[in-house]
Amino acid sequence: MNPFWNNIFRGSGYQDTLAYFLGTVPIFAKLNKRDLRFLETIVHERRYQANEIVFEEGDIGSGMYAIRSGQLRIYTKDEQGSEINQAQLEPGDFFGEVALTASRPRIASACTTEPTVLVGLFRSDMLEAVRKHPSISAKILLGLTRVISDRLHQSNLQLLDLQQQQRAKEPQQP
Repeated sequence: MNPFWNNIFRGSGYQDTLAYFLGTVPIFAKLNKRDLRFLETIVHERRYQANEIVFEEGDIGSGMYAIRSGQLRIYTKDEQGSEINQAQLEPGDFFGEVALTASRPRIASACTTEPTVLVGLFRSDMLEAVRKHPSISAKILLGLTRVISDRLHQSNLQLLDLQQQQRAKEPQQP
C-alpha cells in the first residue's frame, strides 16, 4: 500500500503523544483523555545526556519524574562515599513522587545511564493546578495517594518478612 494512504488509515498517532505516555504512568492512569491533555500542558519534558545527575541525595525535592525514554539509576552513598545502587529504572517508570506533596530532602540520587528523556511534574505547577483546576488535580492527587499507599503496603510486607526471617535465625529458648 502507498505510505501516503497508509498513514491516513492508521489513525491520529495518539499513542505517540505525550498525553498517551502520561496515561501509562500509574499515578495518571485513571485520568481521561481530556484530563491528560491538561496534564500535558503543565509537565516539563527534559533531555539528559548519559551519566547526567538529575538530582542528588539531600537536595530538596521539587517534583516527580517519569521516564519517557532512556534509563537511569537510583543510588545512595554510604559513610565512605561509595555508591550503592538501589534501582535501575526504564521507560514508563517514575520516581520522586513524594516531592509533589512535601518539600523534603531527597533520600537518594538519580543519574542517567544513557541519553534519557524525562517528563517532570513539579510541586509549583501542581499547586497552581489545584487552584485553577481542582477536579483534575484531585484525580492526580488521588492517583499519587494510591501509589504511595501501595508502596507503603509493599514496604510493610517486606519489613514483616525480614522480621520473620530474623526470628527464624534466632536460637530457640528451651
